[in-house]
Amino acid sequence: MSRKKALFALLAVSMVSLLLHQRGHLNWSKPYFHQNCPAPAPQAKHTSIAFLKTHKTASSTVQNLLFRFAERHNLTVALPMQSCDHQFCYPRPFSARFVHPHTMPPSIVTSHLRFNRSELRRLMPNDTLYVTILREPAAMFESLFSYYNQYSQSFKQVPNGSLEAFLAEPLRYYRHDEKYSMYAHNTLTFDLGGDKDWPASDTAYTVRFIAEVEEVFSLVMIAEYFDESLVLLRRLLSWELEDVLYVKLNMRTPGSKHTLGAGLPAKIRAWNALDAQLYDHFNASLWRKLEALGSECVAREVRQLRRARDKLVRGCFQGGLPQLRPAAQIKNKELRPWQPSAKVDIVGYDLPPSNGTTRAGTVGGAGMGIPGGVPQDFCLKLIMPEVQYTRLLLKSQSLRYRRNYPIRAPPPPPLRSAVSRHHLAMPLSRGLLRGTPTLSPQSLPEALSRVARGGLQHPSQRQTS
Repeated sequence: MSRKKALFALLAVSMVSLLLHQRGHLNWSKPYFHQNCPAPAPQAKHTSIAFLKTHKTASSTVQNLLFRFAERHNLTVALPMQSCDHQFCYPRPFSARFVHPHTMPPSIVTSHLRFNRSELRRLMPNDTLYVTILREPAAMFESLFSYYNQYSQSFKQVPNGSLEAFLAEPLRYYRHDEKYSMYAHNTLTFDLGGDKDWPASDTAYTVRFIAEVEEVFSLVMIAEYFDESLVLLRRLLSWELEDVLYVKLNMRTPGSKHTLGAGLPAKIRAWNALDAQLYDHFNASLWRKLEALGSECVAREVRQLRRARDKLVRGCFQGGLPQLRPAAQIKNKELRPWQPSAKVDIVGYDLPPSNGTTRAGTVGGAGMGIPGGVPQDFCLKLIMPEVQYTRLLLKSQSLRYRRNYPIRAPPPPPLRSAVSRHHLAMPLSRGLLRGTPTLSPQSLPEALSRVARGGLQHPSQRQTS
């Protein structure tokens, strides 16, 4: 079968898959949800977490709440070596060698990496729970194309940076062996450690790969149902409501987004068929878990989450809602998000002036634990971009590491060692002192021994017979 025929076949399959996806799971009024709301068994918060941070999936928002949880509970977060930047030397498969030694042993890992099960098991505690997040492939690929347009050669060579042109002939532009090719084809599969270029027609590979992901990951979140996913995450980890509060991070301006016209979503899913199958499977899996909780239970917890989040946000922003700003308009440089290129605008937030705490009142309802107002530092980290927060965490964890493992100064040398060093500083061919015999390297140990015993004397001190 020619490449064109294979592509058309995948396109047809993807169109059917897309229709099924659009039909599914959005109707909260369906009667198949149980009406009981089972309460999780009380237990200590789970603190060993490996979050696989996938690309362009709202994963930066999840990472931020994990960073804040780690700081509140004095947990160590594995962070990359400086040579790896703020990712674990991505796109290379993860290795424990990429972890900064001052962030070992960790309780949490949440920075970008390419999944490597054996290396993560070496790094993390035995009771670690694995979590990741996926996004609908059409929306995700549009974001990838926009964000990495100036990095991936597969995107850069497309005339006028046209997404339509790329999707019309993806094999014309795609270069599987270039450095950033993973952004141009089956990115989710690649991040999870799979082969992004494996033929999608090989269903055995897809079934096996999905089974492996399902075996490892206790929860696969879905970006389109972020709050519902947080309900499951909170229950999985036995966390409090305040532990999963967030604001959205790393967002683009509307002008940086590309409207997907008719037919483009199906073409994207055909080109990223492995990702499409992965997403459809775990989207259905998520809703089976929500179904087991019951619609009333999930809807109630989502409402609680959103009320607590809105209260927190208003506490940080003096009673109002945060205004998204271009990076150039954000006064605090620690809050300016990284800009991938001049063609993409990533927006962030700026905090209003404050005297250390913001609006008075307990935020988040019962158990928030921030009486008398929201601390400025809490609000700052709530909206802090990934790069700056990673740098801040590395600094604080390095200080803690040095306090726990101080570098001990060597003990002062004994006096005889000082004398010996004085003698060793003299040229051996000239003798240690005028009138003393010249010492060879072979006779040096005996001479030093005699110095220590007082047996090597200046000629003027020798007794004459």
